[in-house]
Amino acid sequence: MEVTIPASGRMKWLRIFEPLMIVTGIVQPLATLPQIIKLYLTHSQHASGQSLTTWSIFAIATLLWVVYGLLNRKPAIYAGNIIGLVMNLLMVNGILMHAGLTY
Repeated sequence: MEVTIPASGRMKWLRIFEPLMIVTGIVQPLATLPQIIKLYLTHSQHASGQSLTTWSIFAIATLLWVVYGLLNRKPAIYAGNIIGLVMNLLMVNGILMHAGLTY
C-alpha cells in the first residue's frame, strides 16, 4: 500500500523541514570536534588507533555530497557537508601527522 501526499502538503512539510535540516547538517558534523581535540591536543599518542582508511572514505564521500548539493542548489545538503568535509580532512591530517600511513 503506497501512501501519497498531495503536492500542497508536501510543500508545507518541505518548508518546515528545510531549515531544520540545514541546522542538523551544520550541528551533526560538529560532533567530530571532541575526536579532533583528542587527536590534536590531548591524546595524539592514540592516533594509530584511528583508521586512516575510514576517515579518508568519509572525506571522499562527504566531498561527493558537497558537489551534489552545490549542483542541485540544496543548502540542506551542502552546508553541513562542507563542515563535515573539513572535520574529516582534519582527522585524516591528524592521523597522518601522528601515526603516519596506517590503514
